[in-house]
Amino acid sequence: MKISQKGLYALQALMVLARRYRQGAIRIRDIAYEENLPEKFLELILLELKNARMVESVRGAKGGYQLKRPPNQIFLSEVIRTIDGPLAPFADGAGLQHLIDNDKSHRHLYSVFMEVRNAAAQILEHTSLADIAGDIPQQEATKKKLRGRPMAEQ
Repeated sequence: MKISQKGLYALQALMVLARRYRQGAIRIRDIAYEENLPEKFLELILLELKNARMVESVRGAKGGYQLKRPPNQIFLSEVIRTIDGPLAPFADGAGLQHLIDNDKSHRHLYSVFMEVRNAAAQILEHTSLADIAGDIPQQEATKKKLRGRPMAEQ
């Protein structure tokens, strides 16, 4: 898995919106300034996030963007898949399983890739904006972190 600059910008912008959740819409210019992001590029990114129903736009003098759902309900996996595509560093799960089942001489190699894929997906699917945004209202950050727990506990 590789996260593009666009993906990093999306996460940075969403972190700003998470920290200001329930404070109303934030102008693109303000997000760009706070995170030192290119404003025009950020505009395109926020449009993608809007189409994916993670953010919503508000028109008017007090317009801008805000999260459509609470920060603890938007997970990094969703953001990365929206901006950068699949999480898998090597084929999809079904494709890897096919290789494990059929390529006996490389089965162990593909099994390692499957473990990496599953571990990365597990972390990203259980890490929300609330987990990474920092100072957000406590009621919006109630989701327990699964990161750091042994796989057997998850």
